[in-house]
Amino acid sequence: MAFDTIGAPASALEHPASDTSAAYSKDLTAFVFALFFAFGGITSLNDVLIPKLKALFTLSYGDVMLVQSAFFAAYFIVSIPAAALVRRIGYMRSASVGLLTMTAGCLLFVPASAHGIFGLFLVALFVLAAGITTVQVVANPLISMLGRAATASSRLTFAQAFNSLGTTIFPYVGSILILGSLATVDPSTLSGAALDQFRGVETRVIAHTYIGLAIALAALAAVVWVRRKGLAETPAAPTPVLRAFNLLTRPRFAFGTACIFLYVGGEVAIGSMIVSYLMQGSVFGVVAEEAGKHVPYYWGGAMVGRFIGAYVLRLFAPGKVLACVAAAVITLILISANSTGSIAGWALLSIGLFNSIMFPTIFSLASEGLGKRAAEGSGVICMAIVGGAIVPLVWGRAADFWGLRAALAVPAACYCGILLFGWFARRPLLDGGASAT
Repeated sequence: MAFDTIGAPASALEHPASDTSAAYSKDLTAFVFALFFAFGGITSLNDVLIPKLKALFTLSYGDVMLVQSAFFAAYFIVSIPAAALVRRIGYMRSASVGLLTMTAGCLLFVPASAHGIFGLFLVALFVLAAGITTVQVVANPLISMLGRAATASSRLTFAQAFNSLGTTIFPYVGSILILGSLATVDPSTLSGAALDQFRGVETRVIAHTYIGLAIALAALAAVVWVRRKGLAETPAAPTPVLRAFNLLTRPRFAFGTACIFLYVGGEVAIGSMIVSYLMQGSVFGVVAEEAGKHVPYYWGGAMVGRFIGAYVLRLFAPGKVLACVAAAVITLILISANSTGSIAGWALLSIGLFNSIMFPTIFSLASEGLGKRAAEGSGVICMAIVGGAIVPLVWGRAADFWGLRAALAVPAACYCGILLFGWFARRPLLDGGASAT
């Protein structure tokens, strides 16, 4: 998945030493950028993995969407423990733990491949996502610490560009490595020993891809472990973990948190369906590998849209911009669902351009007025990313019953909620003071 990252709950994070303007090494900054690139790219590989596993195990759309459910459930389950880990052992050591957990998740694809069991792939994906969650809990506050406070926003924007670069490159390469064979052999035409042999060969292709990622991640973990003492940190005062949830009594924050759930769910659902959707004869009618090579247009559009949106948001109220881009996505979904050929395909792919500003805009609007409790709010919002586990599953079941086109109603409903929130939050919040409670 590919979306902007947020920090961990304030109650669980260590805060940097007061001398935040200290000049940290450039190689440490480059390492953090590499983190953004890695977890963005690996998350987007799910969009390529889904059609592969669907074909190999002859799964329904609802069943194969368990890939996203297993992956994004980690955000809900692991976020708070990961934040507690950061408080206990610090940013750099926690980053090492996260990277090694990601490495372990990649290596679990080997036994999953050897046994050819779909459930084992789900276990591997959950472990991989648990590592990514830990790394994401570290990444945003860490990039803020690596330089002067005045330039923190610039560094974070640049780091998120690396995240988008990863989501653009990985699906293209993954399509070549993982989906290539589906262009020549249709698993549904095989049975018995022939199917078992084909499934064994093709799952090894997946395993080899993730072994390569495991090697790169292990090397990255080694680099950060060597640099683990290069960052001065002081412990944060502990606060009750559940205290943050009383922020949900604030309508603006609660609505915004719900919209993070809807946004991540809608974005992931569309990303997950792109390959299958474009393969339809009524759309592009291409083989899996060729369809997979179009996924980068979806994520690349988000990268381009981020820079356009950064300028537009300076000119217009964020809530109104959010409502407008949500309306644009709903329009594109309607166009795609009610047309054929290139119009249907490119309308769906164009959604990425309008997705670009949604996560940070929803996040900032929801957090407005939280004051000193903003970090606590970010922890609650982080858990709402579990929408990526639930909405795609709902979409998959809808696709099984109604077909791919009709199932577009599921993400469309998500974006309707986002449109309403944008209109609801179109004016600045004037009754702040949340920091006191």
